Amino acid sequence: MTQELLSQYTPFIEAITLHPSSGGRFEVTVDGDLIFSKKGSGKHAQPGEIANLLEDRFGFIKMAVD
Repeated sequence: MTQELLSQYTPFIEAITLHPSSGGRFEVTVDGDLIFSKKGSGKHAQPGEIANLLEDRFGFIKMAVD
């Protein structure tokens, strides 16, 4: 997922921080706002799902991947 985000949004990303946790928790926050929670949704993020949430939030379009 990190590679997907970096390959599509490098000019827009200042930093990505991964925090290991236990219990299968997976959350994505942007500027302190929770945009995805595995626990809250009851499912794993699907390919492209986090990217789509970022597009919805910021309104930018994916970069073409060579």
